[in-house]
Amino acid sequence: MTRKIILSLLLGGLLSAATLYLAFRNVPLAELAAYMGSISYVWLIPSTALAVLTYLLRTLRWRLILQDTLAIGFWQAFHPLMIGFMMNCILPGRVGELARPAILKKERAVAFGTGLATVAAERVFDMIVLIGLFAAVFSTVSSRPDLDVAVGGLHLNSRTLQTAAWAMIRISVVLLLGLSALAFSAPRRWMIGLIEASVGMTIIAGPRLHAAVRRIGSALIGWLESFAKGLSLVGHPPRALACLALTMAIWTVGALSYYVFSLGCPGIDLTFWEMTTTMVIVCFFIALPSVPGFWGVWEAGGVFALALFGVNQRDAAGFTLVNHAVQLFPVILIGLISALVTSVNILHLSYRSKTGTQDLKLKGVM
Repeated sequence: MTRKIILSLLLGGLLSAATLYLAFRNVPLAELAAYMGSISYVWLIPSTALAVLTYLLRTLRWRLILQDTLAIGFWQAFHPLMIGFMMNCILPGRVGELARPAILKKERAVAFGTGLATVAAERVFDMIVLIGLFAAVFSTVSSRPDLDVAVGGLHLNSRTLQTAAWAMIRISVVLLLGLSALAFSAPRRWMIGLIEASVGMTIIAGPRLHAAVRRIGSALIGWLESFAKGLSLVGHPPRALACLALTMAIWTVGALSYYVFSLGCPGIDLTFWEMTTTMVIVCFFIALPSVPGFWGVWEAGGVFALALFGVNQRDAAGFTLVNHAVQLFPVILIGLISALVTSVNILHLSYRSKTGTQDLKLKGVM
């Protein structure tokens, strides 16, 4: 187990280094270093504080989503959340999304499917707000159809961003439809009825096969029911609206973190709305399959976004690289502290998270 996690960390580190090199190979290192030396790093303090505040707001939102399943205190929710985000930063495959359900199952005896549903509900709220923000900033992007930025040998233009945006929109629609089918009792009963009917049809294939399929069907129905418990928020519109309001606050504070740090960066003279546009574009880039910590793709998105507002590539690269560190390293540090406070073994949890879906497959659920 330990060997697999170490290999995963090494592979993730190599991929991150490679993508970061590709993103910055057109920017002379001496110029990049000179620019980074000109940044007023005192602005790191309020910017980092705002970045951390977004995770405090995320904790409040997750507690609301969990309320019917498990009533837990703020810090009892905060530590698993930070451990999950920390693992997303250092391991490939966004395995941190599975870490929280694994912790809830181990520490609180909450079914893995139920915990996973609460994380999926969070992603739906995030996607709704991000898509709304993208619709608001789309005019900025479409106003520069001739824009073409070379990053790491790739040419990024408005079509690149539109492709990324549509990919995220399609994922959001599929996720929303799937969660809706499980959250509401009528489509869920129809799905369960279909499973039971399919199991019943196998009786003509013989008792052994029928018994095996019946076990698989029972496991699948159990998983659907446990997953649906994590979506109980659907039956409480006031809480759903509160989660939506918290989501809007999360992304507003996140954009403010970007903006505050830009105040100390020469050549980055953008308004709050322009910096919000930058953050949204970066988010659409990192929504694509990427390496741990989003190194390289984050920078590519940032350089492209800032080019919309006339920022040269050196200044954009320096700002994006340091701002990425501001957004990422506190999460890793706090996540490690949370793991120490809660005595969570990160290596063991990583293994459990990666094998969580494999266990479901072995049971015939997936």
